[in-house]
Amino acid sequence: MAPSAPPPNYNVQTDSAYHYIPTKSICIIFLVLFGLSGLIHAFQAFYFRMRWLLATAFLACIGETAGWGARYWSSLTYGTPSAPFTIQICTTIISPTFLLAAMLTTVKNILKSMKTSYWETKMHDKRIDDIVCLVVQALGGGWASGAKDPRPGADMMLGGIILQLVALITFNILGAEFLWRFYNEKPLKEAPSVTYSRSSSTSNVSLKHSNVEKGNLNLIYSPKRLQALIIGVVISNICLIIRGIYRTAELSDGFNGRIISTEIYFNLFDGAMVALATLTLNIMHPGYLLPREILDAKY
Repeated sequence: MAPSAPPPNYNVQTDSAYHYIPTKSICIIFLVLFGLSGLIHAFQAFYFRMRWLLATAFLACIGETAGWGARYWSSLTYGTPSAPFTIQICTTIISPTFLLAAMLTTVKNILKSMKTSYWETKMHDKRIDDIVCLVVQALGGGWASGAKDPRPGADMMLGGIILQLVALITFNILGAEFLWRFYNEKPLKEAPSVTYSRSSSTSNVSLKHSNVEKGNLNLIYSPKRLQALIIGVVISNICLIIRGIYRTAELSDGFNGRIISTEIYFNLFDGAMVALATLTLNIMHPGYLLPREILDAKY
């Protein structure tokens, strides 16, 4: 698509929906990053037989690619058409919700590979928060794009992001509590169905789950691999928290506010944070950092 000529008497502050013209090179960089990450997630989903990644991390990358594609479209049309602006604001707000779902599923697999007496069962229910947040943000995006006054729809999207941010922070607090209890051997309660042993003479950790289907399993994994996976999840979660704080401030400031009108804020605190989160999951992937038995086991 060739760049169009600017309209007569064009003023970027008033005529562009962004109040600036998105930088073409930045849009291309994020298009490549999210497109590449999405392809890798699709390959990993099939290779490691983790099809849930297709409905979470892969779908997040598809949405982000669509959003940055819309921003590239705007860079060629001086930000004047409303369609690409609407597409990018909806997709870049909604898509990280799917990535968060991938993070929570990964954390659940980590927890299920360790002593259940160290963690709260209510941590299972965080995906329900994701669904609620996704619906609220989608409804808000549709409302904002179709109404003459976008403020009510923007407020609905803001509410969804705040709810998601609160849920994410709460989940991380519970996760931090679990890690503290696990490494300090301070269980919440005794769990007779799970036995745990740590051998000082080896680098492996052995866990036995008596309630696994088809009998007991003796699960062996490397603490170094588990630590790498936990570090990856922590990095991704921090990125999503930073992004959530930014989007909360952005929408609170309004569609004509200083925050949404400053491109570098969006590039750094949204695009870069989400890209780092999804690429971290590509690199520190549960498919090769957790053994197959844990991923296949039914608890």
